[in-house]
Amino acid sequence: MLSTWVAVVPVKPLSVAKTRLRGAVPQPSHPGLVLAMARDTVAAVLACPAVARVVAVCDDPLVRAALLAAGATCLPDTPADGLNAALTFGARGAGGAPVVALTADLPAMRPADLAVVLAEAARLGRRVFVPDLEGSGTVLLAAPAGVPLDPHFGPGSAAAHLRSGAARLDGDWPSLRRDVDTAADLDAAADLGLGAHTGEVLCTRA
Repeated sequence: MLSTWVAVVPVKPLSVAKTRLRGAVPQPSHPGLVLAMARDTVAAVLACPAVARVVAVCDDPLVRAALLAAGATCLPDTPADGLNAALTFGARGAGGAPVVALTADLPAMRPADLAVVLAEAARLGRRVFVPDLEGSGTVLLAAPAGVPLDPHFGPGSAAAHLRSGAARLDGDWPSLRRDVDTAADLDAAADLGLGAHTGEVLCTRA
């Protein structure tokens, strides 16, 4: 499998990220949990044979240092205008390669699941998205080379991406589709098998 895709992963500053997840771990551990999920997400993406490189869009110095050390390229959130602006900005640096946008809260993701989705996206040759397990959100949006990413993440993003012309992919990829917004989501991701960084944080949960 050729490594052709450029993955764009935006990460909010740790102090304001994942507010609905607060309480899943003791408050002092919350920033570490958010960072661990981002590290596990990026590690899984980098381990996918279809991905050539990962571009993280983030301003937090701790996030930047950790993801640079993991092998990602980091860009500052120059637009500073929310998730979709950050994704569009990151996609501009793809150099004409196909682009896949992923959320940074996929700590159970398996590289093999991502590879299957990207192969299907390449086969279809059009924008595609993968909804979360609940069906209303989006965990992944992919666009072939030369096609604008046109992200519509946020509440009701699955319907918004469908309206924008992207094809919906509803395969059996629980590790990819299990994003983590709440403590219940985190428990469900743990049942699937967490990445090493997130698992380490949860081992210290009181």
